[in-house]
Amino acid sequence: MAELTGDAADRSLTASPPPTGALSARAMGLPGVIFTILAGAAPLYAMLFNVPVTVNGAGYAAPIAFVIATIALVVFSVGYVRMSQKVRSAGGFYSFVTAGLGRVPGLGTAYVVSVCYIVFCAAIIGPTAYFTHGTLQHWFGATVPTWVLVFVILGLSLALSWFHVGLAARVLSTLMVLELVGLAVFVVVVAVHGGADGLSARPLDPSAFFDNAQAVKVFGASAAGIALFGAFWSWVGFEMAPNYAEESRDPATVGKRAMYITVIGLGVVYTVVSFFFVNGWGVGQVSDAVLAQFKGTYDSAFYPLTDRYGSSALTEYFRVLTMTSGFAAQLAFFNTASRYLFSLGREGLLPSWLAQTHPRHHSPYRASTAVAVVAGLYMLGFVIADPSTEATLTKLGTWSPLLGVMGLLAVQALVSVAVIRYFLVAARADFSVWHTLVAPLLGLAAMVAALFLLLTNTGALSGAGDATFIRAMPFVIVALFVVGMVTALVWRSREDPRYAAIGSFTTFHD
Repeated sequence: MAELTGDAADRSLTASPPPTGALSARAMGLPGVIFTILAGAAPLYAMLFNVPVTVNGAGYAAPIAFVIATIALVVFSVGYVRMSQKVRSAGGFYSFVTAGLGRVPGLGTAYVVSVCYIVFCAAIIGPTAYFTHGTLQHWFGATVPTWVLVFVILGLSLALSWFHVGLAARVLSTLMVLELVGLAVFVVVVAVHGGADGLSARPLDPSAFFDNAQAVKVFGASAAGIALFGAFWSWVGFEMAPNYAEESRDPATVGKRAMYITVIGLGVVYTVVSFFFVNGWGVGQVSDAVLAQFKGTYDSAFYPLTDRYGSSALTEYFRVLTMTSGFAAQLAFFNTASRYLFSLGREGLLPSWLAQTHPRHHSPYRASTAVAVVAGLYMLGFVIADPSTEATLTKLGTWSPLLGVMGLLAVQALVSVAVIRYFLVAARADFSVWHTLVAPLLGLAAMVAALFLLLTNTGALSGAGDATFIRAMPFVIVALFVVGMVTALVWRSREDPRYAAIGSFTTFHD
């Protein structure tokens, strides 16, 4: 295999990373990895939270947004999967960019991704606390402050993360099955009743996606960027498979299978559920129903449908799953963020104590503790600024995903470039016109387009376009990337061993 030349791959440099523990090998099979990824995507949570957002942008054509996102992510996955078969590490995106573009952009990517995953934890904990607050009040009349629930959820995640990764996988797998059952029942009961006005195919009409007349009438505008944000946010976490390669039983095939199964499987679930959501309300009424949710008429626009087509028992089941699904999603992100910090600590790029694993469970427990501290401080800032119940949903739970998705789309675009260069230079023998050139180029175009639409609709999505946090988001992402690159350049100029350590724990396979 040819070596990359110049700064793009000083893989010929060697380093002596600090001695560390090791992650538990062969701890997860294909089902465990799949369910961990699915839990990160949290299908039921994604539907309850993101379908109304998508309807806000595309009206009754919301299902088309999920179709578009499915196609874009499947195409992106082609090159990503091929890369994961050649480059194996708990570092995921960071490792891929380092292998394809070099240590300098690699460290910049590491900084962006690490922060984004910690932000995603907070982004999901906020709404989970919000819905838990409402459910406890609905059931028991108990008013537990959402800020208390936020830190209780974070504490439970930290406790679970200290144990063997197999325990988390079992917890996530159980919750995932319950979610899929709930969504399946919802689809069946709406289908059996024929929806509000008979099952219409209009929600699947691509021509209705842009400038949807119904969305314009109800919301005052129709924005494809808002719809695509709701769709892409629903998949965040699908890329986690390579992060668990070191802990899986068959690293060579688990990543590939897990990626395609989850991306396509989620695409089918999201499209079908959103289709029946629209038909449940009726194509002429769905936007008004979502507007009523935004005005606080009900906690979720799904609940009147579960009452109408199912029963109050189905609604209560959804209430429970909203809490468990949110918990499962943030736990998956918590674990992935921990592995990013573990990977950076193992290479000496962050304090080496982050790479110490639990003596019994072989979990990255110190990195997990660091994630909990950083996420806790981040959420504390939101709580101090606005401790109201609504703020956990409208600010912590809405502004944070914008920051995280923005960073992740940018990183995925960079990964597409890294895949192309890696197979053109370092792994030329495995170059494929479709897998390592055309597909990554298409994936790059899709990510750039989605990022552009997100940036141009950030104000409308957040509901607070003039807020300092909202205006600062793009600059935060750029600053993190630049700080990482500058740090790497300084290390290189000083011949600091830490520069040679960037990506040093990545395994390359012929």
